[in-house]
Amino acid sequence: MLVQGTHYRTVWFEQNRIRFIQQNDLPHFFNILTLSTYEEAAHAIEHMLIRGAPAIGAMGGFGMALAILNAPNETWKEEVQTAAQRLRSTRPTAQNLFFGIERVLRAILQATNLQEAINRGITEAQNLADDEVNSSREIGRLGAELIQDGWNILTHCNAGWLACVDWGTALAPIYYAAQEGKKCFVYADETRPRGQGSKLTAWELGQAGIDHLVIADNAAGHFMSRGKIQMVITGADRIAANGDAANKIGTYTKAVLAQENNIPFYVAAPLSTVDFNCPSGAEIPIEERSQDEVHYTWGLNDDGNIVRVRTTPEFSQSANPAFDVTPARFITGIITEKGIVAPHQISQLKA
Repeated sequence: MLVQGTHYRTVWFEQNRIRFIQQNDLPHFFNILTLSTYEEAAHAIEHMLIRGAPAIGAMGGFGMALAILNAPNETWKEEVQTAAQRLRSTRPTAQNLFFGIERVLRAILQATNLQEAINRGITEAQNLADDEVNSSREIGRLGAELIQDGWNILTHCNAGWLACVDWGTALAPIYYAAQEGKKCFVYADETRPRGQGSKLTAWELGQAGIDHLVIADNAAGHFMSRGKIQMVITGADRIAANGDAANKIGTYTKAVLAQENNIPFYVAAPLSTVDFNCPSGAEIPIEERSQDEVHYTWGLNDDGNIVRVRTTPEFSQSANPAFDVTPARFITGIITEKGIVAPHQISQLKA
């Protein structure tokens, strides 16, 4: 991740603490927070101070490292099990979160004493984060081969540096293609209600020097129908064994529009996003978030302060599903670190 020319990861472990970029302050303020306990890590995930499936997977792994670091000698096994359950309860849809927690928990429970468990927990959490970086970089390399010079690409939500530990998923091919000298232009859906496209994707594209436009969610079909978009790439929070993919609400709509306009629609995700035990998208749990995210919006006022304003009538109720499921039949291919495959072939990549 480049911020004013300086490289950052989204989340990292430093001096037995978690450090991460606070995403709710972006794009107006760039702040780094420090966490000392697994409960603080759970709070950060729950309240979307950090979000994006690979990023919260890494945060979950680092949260487990904090859990064993702070565990009492007599009951460390019970403590890490409690921590794992707390971290699992934060958000239900993103498979990477559960993958990261379980991977670090398994490493910890292989230990025979507390000090060995601490060493194993920290090492495995760091390996998990490094593996996510390597996977994202490879997704970028493979996905860049699909992009032709001069293409306009639509993306939805934020699936770049900020959603991962580094590089990203949907944006990684664009960054890699740019490094190869290809000219890419990105249409970034605003992604209501939290505006991850208008706030986060636009901000990091600007940091990377990638030309882009922020468009209203309902404008994508307009640009597709006029030949302005040659490709759609999104990330995913969970991919079922049959290739159905859950991603930020509104992704399904873009996939249907892409098929109607004969535009290839790709999903980019590491294999840690694939739930090989989930038969289809119908079984993916969909997180329902607070009504307030629909009723209110946050922004920078003329005095330079971030304020909240209500945009709906006080008597109105709202529904706020955070994700929808795109059926495999609308997906051209899934870009993973192990190759680009048709959706129905994703189970063949299981280790």
